[in-house]
Amino acid sequence: MTGGDVVQRSITIPEGLTYQQVRQVLLDEEGMRGPPLEFEEGALLPETYDYRWNDKRTDIMRRMARAMTETVNIAWENRIEGLPFESPRDLLTIASIIEKETRVPAEYPLVASVYINRLSRGMRLQSDPTVIYGASNYTGDITYAHLKEDHPYNTYVHKGLPPSPIANPGRGAIMAAAAPADTDYLYMVADGFGGHVFSKTYAEHKIHVAAMLARQKELQKELRTEGNN
Repeated sequence: MTGGDVVQRSITIPEGLTYQQVRQVLLDEEGMRGPPLEFEEGALLPETYDYRWNDKRTDIMRRMARAMTETVNIAWENRIEGLPFESPRDLLTIASIIEKETRVPAEYPLVASVYINRLSRGMRLQSDPTVIYGASNYTGDITYAHLKEDHPYNTYVHKGLPPSPIANPGRGAIMAAAAPADTDYLYMVADGFGGHVFSKTYAEHKIHVAAMLARQKELQKELRTEGNN
């Protein structure tokens, strides 16, 4: 390598990280210099970004913020009619909840439809990720006490959207928020395999929850049996 060569590098920011997590990823990157900038939650688009050795962290973050603004504006301009929110920031907030709810990209439009349908009917979102984001003492397991804790991000307690995004969503979740699947789903529960089971009625939802709990109980029994062998 000659003296005039420039070392080209790249960094990948995963979808669904909070601002503080993105900040730490950048601080851990040895090829960058300088302190990070402060940004509001949800302002930075998760993607792979190229940079040169010794580039400023502030420059990378400004690029991320411009990319997020552009992506959200495009989604807002191309959103379907009748969505129950009023601004690109609302769209970004919904997208962040979608991103934290599922790690299965194919589910983004379905998860979006649940939240859009609930908002349209004046129902509480009842989103665990929003509760976790605002919880004062979350250590990895959400409890009944968390669901009752009165903070602005508890969508079991408060109707409507939380006061801000809860993470930095990727393009897929943003586009799903702007164009959710056309469903009548109002409920969902994790299926135990990384995805969700969706329901139109609470009665149907209770059946799916019971089935999920039964699977969990059976799995725990199998694990105990294996441990005793």
